Amino acid sequence: MKTALDIVNNKDKDIITIPEDSTIYDALKVMVKNHIGAILVTRDEKIVGVWSERDLTEDTLKEGFDPRKAIMKDYMTTNLVSASFDDSIYSLLDKFLGRRLRHLLIEKEGEYIGFLSTGDVIKANLWEKTRELKELNAIVSWEYYENWRWTGKEK
Repeated sequence: MKTALDIVNNKDKDIITIPEDSTIYDALKVMVKNHIGAILVTRDEKIVGVWSERDLTEDTLKEGFDPRKAIMKDYMTTNLVSASFDDSIYSLLDKFLGRRLRHLLIEKEGEYIGFLSTGDVIKANLWEKTRELKELNAIVSWEYYENWRWTGKEK
């Protein structure tokens, strides 16, 4: 079964970050350029927060919010949630659904090695289900039944 590490290794994007003293506007430019819905925030090159499209919708409603002046460290989420690199895709789906998350850091030996979206995990899940279905179809194919004969010894 596929794991978080498999999904991270199959992604065509590295972890994209922005320093915590950047403006929201700077973060938005990076996010649009990279076609991502969330960005990780760093302090001294260490990941300390995350900021997403969902945060933008909430922040926009705050009195005086100006994305060209707002500093990332004042708006980022610092309660980081991660999953282990060896978590199965089903475990990842449980985390996304149970915690109502859209993005999840992947951790290995105390280091963040990837950042997955629900879309990444759903896509991997669909590939896994397709693979499983092909295996099941091979087991119960018409050819199997064509060659099967009752011998009276089956119980």
